[in-house]
Amino acid sequence: MARIPMLDVERTTGLRRALLWITKRRYGYVPGVMRVLGVDLTVGRAAGRLYEYLHLRRSSPLTRLQREMVATVVNGTIGGAP
Repeated sequence: MARIPMLDVERTTGLRRALLWITKRRYGYVPGVMRVLGVDLTVGRAAGRLYEYLHLRRSSPLTRLQREMVATVVNGTIGGAP
């Protein structure tokens, strides 16, 4: 099993704690990807902007099917649940 650094929601302080609070308020929980990307805020910010660009804007360059395909590949690559 890979040893990937993750934020501990209970022990996080400062800016990361505020970001986790906002995320928890928005989604009702803190997704694992947020806990992983929050370790390095530079990478987390870039990944968030890429996600917003590809998935959340109205004129997304990807179709819904393509977005689902990306999600499936990423989930399989990281060993996520089927």
